[in-house]
Amino acid sequence: MKIHHQSLSFPRPNQTVVTTGTFDGVHLGHKTIVDRLIESARQIEGESVVVTFDPHPRQVLYPNDQSLKLLQSIEEKAARLEALGVDHLLVLKFDKAFSELSSDAFIRNILVDAVGTRKLVVGYDHHFGKNREGSFESLRKQGLIHGFTVEEIPAHDIDQVSVSSTAIRKALILGDIKTANSCLGYPYSFQGEVVQGNQMGRQLGFPTANLRISHPLKLIPAIGVYAVTVIVRDRIYKGMLNVGYRPTLTEDLILTCEVHILDFSEDIYGETIQVCFMDRLRDEKRFAGKDELIQQLQDDRFQVAQLLESL
Repeated sequence: MKIHHQSLSFPRPNQTVVTTGTFDGVHLGHKTIVDRLIESARQIEGESVVVTFDPHPRQVLYPNDQSLKLLQSIEEKAARLEALGVDHLLVLKFDKAFSELSSDAFIRNILVDAVGTRKLVVGYDHHFGKNREGSFESLRKQGLIHGFTVEEIPAHDIDQVSVSSTAIRKALILGDIKTANSCLGYPYSFQGEVVQGNQMGRQLGFPTANLRISHPLKLIPAIGVYAVTVIVRDRIYKGMLNVGYRPTLTEDLILTCEVHILDFSEDIYGETIQVCFMDRLRDEKRFAGKDELIQQLQDDRFQVAQLLESL
């Protein structure tokens, strides 16, 4: 897949089939649209194009809203779309000026002049442009003027998977990894740099990689202990990850993400690793002392090994 970060750099193939949206998470509902996009492109021997925006429009439209958390960085979104088979990803910078673009101007400047759209594939109830004034009907009318067709994916084709980015965020906030992964169609994950910690885990016999999450708006699942897989230097390991405050060991009340990687002892400080959430084991809790905590960690490690072996 080729990635383009401004419309002027787009090469304009002769036959482009296009869809547009934020696509946060590229979940199963999005996959329905992308699959149809790719199929339509193949039918006319053309190329599929996804047009998306960075940063997320809500960051620009509501700059004081601190509640927004994202399922994916732009890099993660690109990787997922590439895995689905998309030919081109056009990432448009979303700023205040872009937000003022009318729906007609968006169609003319981006879809027609920049991308050369022959067919547009959209989900039902799709809106775009300033104040979300653009609709399927306006797209259809503009298509007649500019020479492209529009296909709207019916509501039942998308709703049958009962998926939305909002629903996935809610599931992750509750720690419901199984529901989130089921809606995504793949394990939820994040990347983080391994940074120096206080080495408390090592003293307990459970050394951990302390993670600084790469994207500041990345959604971190609920506090608790998770069974995860960990990708280090392109190799996959089993792991157990704690999101929380380590109440048995410290009173700092600083939220941490730290992962104990099973059967692993290499020095990876300063490296970026990927953690994929498979299931939630339990809540974080305060233990009576280190011995009780160690026993629980041993039980967790056994449970993680068994659980991940069955997947």
